[in-house]
Amino acid sequence: MKPSKHCLLIGILDDGWSGLSDTARRRLAAAAVVIGAGRTLELVRPQLPAEAILKDMDGQLGQLPAWIAAARQAGQTVVILATGDPLCHGIASWLTGKLGRDGFEILPTVSTLQLAFARFKTAWQDIEISSCHSADAGEWFVGATPAHGLYKAMRAIALHPRVALFTGPDNNPARLARALLTAGYGDEVKLSIACRLLLPDESILPGQALADVADRSFPEPNVVLVERTASATGPAFGLEDLEYIQRSPEKGLITKQEARALSLAKLRLKPDAMVWDIGAGSGSVGLECARLAPHGHVWAIEKNEGDAANARANAARFRIGNYTLCEGKAPALLDGWPDPDAVFIGGSGGELGELIALILARLPADGRLVMNFVTIENLATATATLQAAGAAWDVVQLQASRSQPILDMHRLAAQNPVWIVTASKETA
Repeated sequence: MKPSKHCLLIGILDDGWSGLSDTARRRLAAAAVVIGAGRTLELVRPQLPAEAILKDMDGQLGQLPAWIAAARQAGQTVVILATGDPLCHGIASWLTGKLGRDGFEILPTVSTLQLAFARFKTAWQDIEISSCHSADAGEWFVGATPAHGLYKAMRAIALHPRVALFTGPDNNPARLARALLTAGYGDEVKLSIACRLLLPDESILPGQALADVADRSFPEPNVVLVERTASATGPAFGLEDLEYIQRSPEKGLITKQEARALSLAKLRLKPDAMVWDIGAGSGSVGLECARLAPHGHVWAIEKNEGDAANARANAARFRIGNYTLCEGKAPALLDGWPDPDAVFIGGSGGELGELIALILARLPADGRLVMNFVTIENLATATATLQAAGAAWDVVQLQASRSQPILDMHRLAAQNPVWIVTASKETA
């Protein structure tokens, strides 16, 4: 079935009528109803017949399907105007969900990003495209969750060396620069900004330093290219214990590398996993979870103020942006967290049974709960609680030894044994 010839989505840029193809001009001039943002409608109004009905969709996007249906019922042709290529962060996908693939035609023009890259004179086949063209997100802060309006853009920048961004009046280049500075980026990141493309006062600002952008205003609309020099930030997991900042002078309050590696394997994290880390300590497990789930997020909780400070310092040191640490004693605060796909318990404050029951209630069917214990009593509490709940579980006792020099030779020094308990909601 061919798309409806009575409804057409046309891409248009700020050069308005003059930038449209002959086909687009002809179809637009023949439309009975023309729908678009107020600013876009003004670009073509002088070229439209007096009898054309113009509908401003600013703040009324939800009315669009009803307007189209009413026009069709009246036998009227409809043209919808959208910026650039409507299939590149435009309304085409949304409209497809409302009207179906056969409900309209699409006649795109050059994407705003294509035009910006032509101005920057740089190829764009390798870029990641993202957007912060949304409602006012507020300033970025360390530990921001996926609910923050800049989160998607910040994750894209963390994972890709070149990111093209659609900005907005509130989430503008200056706010983006401040966010990147807050996240620990510096001279390794440059911003190129294209402002008011195809308008008489168009301006192109390539290769700007973050500090130079953070306090400036830029003409709107604009798009931004973020280019980051790739930097080595360490492996996804398996860091040496002493690479983490730990409580001083007492060392060793950390999930050791051997137990950490097996626990992470038992968690079976997907790239977009939502993870809880309870009893975060220095943050080693939670931070490596964040690396293993780059499109997910880790919520961590730690009751010791000094350990929490160390975990934050480690997150900053390794530039982990998909990690939120709360100070407190579980199960407090967990009610405000989204349901997890995986949970790690490295320590508890005496409410272990209650905590396990709460987690099992909120885990999905394929979720995993992994716990580390060094005392027989906590192991007994955990297995008894899991058994009573009808959960599936298993236990691995991990006994590792590390080489140590002795004179001109080496011996093996045993570490404390660790019980690693893995559980799921599946009935045993």
